[in-house]
Amino acid sequence: MTPAQPTRLLPQAYRPLFAHAGFKRLLPALAASDLGDGMSVVAVAWLAIEIAPPGRSGLLLGAALAAYALPGALGALLFGRLLRRLPAARLLAADSRIRAVLLGCVPLAWATGLLHPMLYVALLAGSSVLHAWGNAGRYSLVAQMLPPEQRLAANALLSSSVSASIVIGPALAGFLAAVVGPAWLIGLDALSFAVLAVQVGRVRAPGGEPEPETKSQWRTGSEAEAGAEAGANGQGGAVTGSDRPTAGLQLLRKQPELLGVLALTWFFNFLYGPAEVALPLHVTDDLHAGAGLLGLYWALFGAGAVLGGLAAGALRRFPLWPVTLGIVAGWGFALVPFGLGASAPVTLACFTLGGLIYGPFTALSYTLFQERTPAAWLTTVLAARSAALLTAGPVGTALGGPLIALMGPRGVLAASGIATVALAAVGAAVRIRSTRRPASRPVHGSGPCGDAARP
Repeated sequence: MTPAQPTRLLPQAYRPLFAHAGFKRLLPALAASDLGDGMSVVAVAWLAIEIAPPGRSGLLLGAALAAYALPGALGALLFGRLLRRLPAARLLAADSRIRAVLLGCVPLAWATGLLHPMLYVALLAGSSVLHAWGNAGRYSLVAQMLPPEQRLAANALLSSSVSASIVIGPALAGFLAAVVGPAWLIGLDALSFAVLAVQVGRVRAPGGEPEPETKSQWRTGSEAEAGAEAGANGQGGAVTGSDRPTAGLQLLRKQPELLGVLALTWFFNFLYGPAEVALPLHVTDDLHAGAGLLGLYWALFGAGAVLGGLAAGALRRFPLWPVTLGIVAGWGFALVPFGLGASAPVTLACFTLGGLIYGPFTALSYTLFQERTPAAWLTTVLAARSAALLTAGPVGTALGGPLIALMGPRGVLAASGIATVALAAVGAAVRIRSTRRPASRPVHGSGPCGDAARP
């Protein structure tokens, strides 16, 4: 059998990816780190409960889970000036090394009896501080390695890996934690990031320092004048504002289409938050069932999301914006039957379908960013995207509790679905209005992100 024969079993959209040596080498390492993070979702919480002082398990659990995620948003804002100019591969490698070292300290401290709750939270927080930049580096590196027509399929594989880890990781952690303990599971997560750091170092991707022509595409008139004035004064260089910590968010503000994608994704994740809180209470209070049914809901959702994510590679022929809005509306409609008092088998089918519909969303969203952002600014913009989206889920989840007290679990699930459908309708209306602007009207930021590049 020749090396090319196994790729014939793959869908046409994915065959070129597995013929690309760099991507083929990188994908297993990324999948391993995703699986490690999937196991850590359980392991981090479990270990927090084990080491918490009596009566403080809830506080330490909340602090540990927050420390494992939220510092990434601060890192995206605080380290922009330092990290923006680094190549995507170096950003991904730096995040992987930090996570490997600091997460690796958790099982060592636990084994030696030194794992104090404050040290535990500090190690988790430090491990996640560059994660937004690492995530941005992941998708920027893929955009550098592959031609535009292959990026959607590559993004689909990456997002499907994350979805699969959500299904497999917690289940695997539940089994292994009883055998080796949760601290060593976090050590396995650290090992997966060490492998990823090594593999990233072996990847050779085109790229380098931003070209001056690309920088100018993002500059406003006032910034260009400031750059000219600096040159006249002999200071050299252009004043773009990109060295400020909030450069990524400022760049997004100048690109209405990318800002629209980010706003749609933020509200989509925000409206998902209350549903995530309401589903367990729906199972216990409305259906009078146990954890087994709740696990089945999430397992079926995850399986649907994996299949949907893999199907995203075939969506290249369709306009990305309409498909993205259709996904938002489809997920909303999948939640509505919960509020109508549908039986468990019906809502299980709806949740599975919702996962299938949702699956391509992440890949499509990243592809829109990759196609609309000049290559020199992609990591900065994607880091800003990650920082902004890290706030959406927690805010929506926090809102879920008061809403459940007011409307009940079924009502919250239905309201989340209806609001999500309304979000898709608003997004479609804004999109239609933006595409009907008169051709003579100047478009700010035209070029790679202007009307000429719209799908």
